[in-house]
Amino acid sequence: MADKIKKSINAKRLKGAVRNNQYRKEAIISYGILVIGFILLQLGASAGLIGRNLQGQFVPICVYMSLAIALNLVVGLSGELSLGHAGFMAIGVFTGIIVTRILESSVTADWLRLIIALIASAVVTSIAGFIIGIPILGLRGDYLAIVTLAFGEIVRNLMNVLYFGLDKNGKLHFAFNHTIEEVDTSGRIITGAIGATGVHKTASFASATLLTAFTLFVVLNLKNSKQGRAIMSIRDNRIAGESIGLNVRKYKLMAFVMSAALAGMAGCMFGQNYSTMAPAKFNVNTSVLILVFVVLGGIGNIWGGMIAAALLTVLPEALRQFADYRMLTYAIVLIVVMICTYNPAIKARISGIVKKLKPKKKKHGKDKTGKEAA
Repeated sequence: MADKIKKSINAKRLKGAVRNNQYRKEAIISYGILVIGFILLQLGASAGLIGRNLQGQFVPICVYMSLAIALNLVVGLSGELSLGHAGFMAIGVFTGIIVTRILESSVTADWLRLIIALIASAVVTSIAGFIIGIPILGLRGDYLAIVTLAFGEIVRNLMNVLYFGLDKNGKLHFAFNHTIEEVDTSGRIITGAIGATGVHKTASFASATLLTAFTLFVVLNLKNSKQGRAIMSIRDNRIAGESIGLNVRKYKLMAFVMSAALAGMAGCMFGQNYSTMAPAKFNVNTSVLILVFVVLGGIGNIWGGMIAAALLTVLPEALRQFADYRMLTYAIVLIVVMICTYNPAIKARISGIVKKLKPKKKKHGKDKTGKEAA
């Protein structure tokens, strides 16, 4: 009996050690990609090797990487298909713009306004995620995807008719589908379908990189936690999870709300990088694009999604000189990568080629004849 207990304890310790090693490996690769990319891009920009157009993509690259990591919480960790992250991104964008505009007179430091705006965006989007998550997380598969897609479109259409502004006394006013009489032109923050104009940009490449690092920290720690293992066990077998007493709705809602909060923070950073921002930007195509980052990088693969987000953000800009064929080339590259990633025969051939290219290790010791191996 004692031997059985010892064996079970040793087996648990071995599983824990393997799990910790996997976590460390994923964390090292993910943070390594982020740090190396930041250093290389900064050096390239300072040396004049990267043009201004591409430098303007630095913050969007980090934002889309954060969005890919956040969506992996729902798609990879929880195993549900969500197409509403453009809606959470839009909420974060306009919440951040409103907060920074209100604080302009009282908080002079740009970095402090940005931090407050990020926190406010996370709070608002997490509340939105909680409200929308309670009724819909009982759905599965395509049904959940359709409802989240509808949520994103509802948010975009609400933003199209939303008006925000500050009057001369600094009081905030808002209205739907009509301009605000108390607010003059200089006090307008959001003007319906036109969106926000005259935004004072507070985002930078460094702050966007820090946000991506924070998103990585949250997601990787959740993935390696007790709650993360519960979420993944429900993903693998919902019935087995329910049979051992796991609250399925609670854990799915936890992943969904946290993903929404991180998407809102990424949206806030995105909005602070441009002087104008219109609701039309956050349509179905944006939600699909974020999902493509996750699928292309490998569902559940954090660093794969980061690489896919960076490449697919830079690719359209790099192909801008081929104006008429840019999107065609983008689509072809996407199809080829998807085929190579998910075709077992091609994957087997690629792995065979890689094995052949690897140098063979010399074996030491005696061979079958008893002679010393070289």
